[in-house]
Amino acid sequence: MPEQLNFPTAFNFDIVVREGREMILDTLRQKYVVITPEEWVRQNFVRYLIESLGYPQGRTAIETGFIFQGMQCRADVLVYDKQGKALLMGECKAPEIKLKQTVFDQIGRYNTVVQADYLVATNGLQHYCCQIDREKNTYQFLDAVPQYSEIV
Repeated sequence: MPEQLNFPTAFNFDIVVREGREMILDTLRQKYVVITPEEWVRQNFVRYLIESLGYPQGRTAIETGFIFQGMQCRADVLVYDKQGKALLMGECKAPEIKLKQTVFDQIGRYNTVVQADYLVATNGLQHYCCQIDREKNTYQFLDAVPQYSEIV
């Protein structure tokens, strides 16, 4: 079983072993995926958004592809508003990966395309959330990831 992460709730997951590999049911993609340390963080973060913070499951996507400077990239987690605009983008790393400047640089580069209002970087143990202010061309780190109802 993967390690305990720093979320306020321990979520229940459908975990199976297939061909000697632990797999977790990704309820957004409706398929079993191999549990890697990063996938474990991603699944817990998505559950946290949906079950604890009220983000709509139907507006939440995992590993959404887009083109950045001619290269295919993927956002780990995207949450959209009712109009289909990206509201929050999450970048998930394995627990052993430190959330250094390179992680924030990556999510910042991705956001030049995605244009989300909120960015979250998490390794499951630490979580950083910032709000983007495009008018002032600034950002502000928040104490926690906001409830969905606070940002729509």
